[in-house]
Amino acid sequence: MYPVALNSPVFGGASAEGELGRLLRTGPFADALRAAIRDSGLSLDRIRERLWQRGAKVSLATLSYWQSGRSQPERPVSLQALGMLENVLGLDAGALSALLEPPRPRGRRSDPERIAVDALWPDEAAAVRRAMRTVDVRWDTSLVRLSQHDRIEIDANGGEPRVWVRQVLRATEDGPDRWVLLHHMDEHGRPLPQVRPIRGCRLGAVYTETAAGLLAAELLFPRPLARGEAVLTEHLLVNATPCPQDGNYERRLRLPVREYVLELQFTAPALPTRCTSFWAPDGGTPIERPLDLDDDHRALLVALDTGPGRHGAHWLF
Repeated sequence: MYPVALNSPVFGGASAEGELGRLLRTGPFADALRAAIRDSGLSLDRIRERLWQRGAKVSLATLSYWQSGRSQPERPVSLQALGMLENVLGLDAGALSALLEPPRPRGRRSDPERIAVDALWPDEAAAVRRAMRTVDVRWDTSLVRLSQHDRIEIDANGGEPRVWVRQVLRATEDGPDRWVLLHHMDEHGRPLPQVRPIRGCRLGAVYTETAAGLLAAELLFPRPLARGEAVLTEHLLVNATPCPQDGNYERRLRLPVREYVLELQFTAPALPTRCTSFWAPDGGTPIERPLDLDDDHRALLVALDTGPGRHGAHWLF
């Protein structure tokens, strides 16, 4: 199971207010923003909702990068959003923007909207690089992720026989003809799942490295896409029996996704006593939330305009 940390506690009182006041005078920007968020008592998700209500479409990942110091507002739209953020946090206008450093040279900044493929699995980076030399990933950044839907089936024994995946992609240039999936299993050495295309794709090259628990496979579209054209694909990942009983599932997002849906379908009598979702922006602290089951023993997570980072869930029987 991937480690998941709870949200940091919110501290109040005169000492916290004194620290915020000092940081608003001296900086740095990231520390002052982090203190202001802490003192507000608002979660990042709630802050994002209030910004969206004001017309500032800021993602959770962006807010996380700003408070961690990985990036700072620089573009006009980001600076406008920062002014709204000051209002949301109850600060004077310009309190945070006065702490910004001069814009950094673009060529030296990491792109906060993209993660290197091998960085998604740092413990298996060498295996991922070997896989990337076998499959064709040249079109990956030319496909906008409009929708990603994962449905994990948990059988009556608590095993995970298969994962159904549906996605909608749109080309930003002429030519994309495939999507490359990467799948990693916690339990190294066990048989890797079979990839079964269902709709809108067929199987291309496949790379497996059982010792690393890694599978990479090309899903070939019916034809190359034209710029602006969308494609919908569906496929299954079918596990060998006995099915794994990991008690967790995680989707690692390299690029932003307009809509991400994680659906857990449990089968009686193997119903969880606890089910929790989590979201971890790249480089950020995971945020946990309880997941309730409906009358059909199903739990659902929906995230809009999310990533890069990790979405997932874990459950206990």
